[in-house]
Amino acid sequence: MIEQIHGVLVKKTPTHCVIDCSGVGLGVHITLNTFKNLGDLKQKVEILTHLHVREDALQLYGFFEEQEREFFKKLIGISGIGPRLAMTILSGLPVEKLRIALINEDIDRLTKVPGVGRKTAQRVSLEL
Repeated sequence: MIEQIHGVLVKKTPTHCVIDCSGVGLGVHITLNTFKNLGDLKQKVEILTHLHVREDALQLYGFFEEQEREFFKKLIGISGIGPRLAMTILSGLPVEKLRIALINEDIDRLTKVPGVGRKTAQRVSLEL
């Protein structure tokens, strides 16, 4: 597994970044929280990662904080939630707000995240 990346930030958008690691540009899908914390282009960065392996692709997902990466892993373990939806949930609700919503079983708060319907929100609340 690729657990973390150190390198120079070459490109950054709200959902994706490219980090130059010794001449190799690694594309990483990121959350809005990570985007805000990455810093400026051409600066050295370090992010935690999760490598998602599919039949047709290897995709890297990056996180600024360990808590965010752990929630991502828990979310993709739920039936019907893939990496893209997990990233959308973590971008729509930062970890602390997501934790509070889960503790309070606040389904309405979860359904405000784009792509999360009532059934998915209930499943997330039940399983986490």
